[in-house]
Amino acid sequence: MDPPADEMWPESFPPGMVGVMKTRVLVLGAGFGGLELATSLSEGLGDEVEVTVIDKNDSFVFGFSKLDVMFGRRAAEAVRLPYCDLAKPGVRLLRETIVAIDPEARSVTTDAGIHEADFLVVALGADYDMDATPGLAEGGNEFYSVAGAERLAGLLPEFSAGRVVIGVCGAPFKCPPAPSEAALLLHDYLSARGVRGDCEISFVLPLPSPVPPSPETSAALLAAFSERDIAFLPGIQIGSLDPARNVALLDGGGEIPYDLFLGVPKHRAPDVVVASGMTTAGYVPVDSETLETRFPGVYAVGDVATVGVPKAGVFAEGAARVVAASLIARVRGGERPGAYDGLGSCYVEFGSGRVGRVDVDFLSGPKPTGAFHEPSAALVAEKEHFGSSRRARWFGR
Repeated sequence: MDPPADEMWPESFPPGMVGVMKTRVLVLGAGFGGLELATSLSEGLGDEVEVTVIDKNDSFVFGFSKLDVMFGRRAAEAVRLPYCDLAKPGVRLLRETIVAIDPEARSVTTDAGIHEADFLVVALGADYDMDATPGLAEGGNEFYSVAGAERLAGLLPEFSAGRVVIGVCGAPFKCPPAPSEAALLLHDYLSARGVRGDCEISFVLPLPSPVPPSPETSAALLAAFSERDIAFLPGIQIGSLDPARNVALLDGGGEIPYDLFLGVPKHRAPDVVVASGMTTAGYVPVDSETLETRFPGVYAVGDVATVGVPKAGVFAEGAARVVAASLIARVRGGERPGAYDGLGSCYVEFGSGRVGRVDVDFLSGPKPTGAFHEPSAALVAEKEHFGSSRRARWFGR
């Protein structure tokens, strides 16, 4: 039976369009979205597809592993998953730097040449804009990159007294619970060293609560902050840092002194994506159901896209599955798959070896909602399985 007219593909991409030749899919970025997309296409189409994944890095790192590195729980090399271990039928991964994207032609220029595709998927994530907060690079320390976490792993053992400010410099930002986790794990770290009583910890956030879609999760985090004497300062925008005086200057006036500043930089789409003409207000707008951009055959998933969900790996992964299903249907001539549901679960470290979880729904109702699951031993194991299952699925290890 033919699919209803409103479920058929646009005439510019009729079903079976590339049935004679192998379909070429070009995936930019090998994070959660890119890895899941390549894996799903390989499983669904095998040798019928030529998937090329391009990333400038040599390895993948789970976001939560950066906190492990920061607090000395694991070495940086131990959390890296080399891309050379990726071996999927129909998939090749190239370590190249992207210098230009032409979404109309679905072609990409890298430092090694030009790549053309039948379908293009942008999954390049969000970059950190240190310059957007003057003084941050000189007077602060970011912990959202592996390099930043490594630097802090060397600095923290020398910090024994003073004021620590964990400051989020702008929203939206990746992994919304991560700054809260950093504050709680810092408390544990300083307590284990016997210096917590000589240190003050403050957490500054431009949002009204730690996890706005889930009042229960926010309440649990606020209770944890209170128990540990961590000052939570919501609704405050940090404008700049003055390294000479060791103060964070706030928009609208006021300042917060610090001896150690742990910052989450403002985020933005990579320059090469902005230069392509695909962005609006800094990110790539997409259809919230299909993840397709305004350019036919061009999709965007994950942190680089504007789709109404948080910037977190689990949402990029879910979006990638929808795009993979769409591309498989296009190649095979099938019906459109279901719409992207905007569902995801995030694990939250509460310190003392405790892990909670928040299940969030961003697209099905009039406003986002989140259900909180109290920290438990079962969730510690579940978080470990989350990482190990993706590691096995993508890298076979």
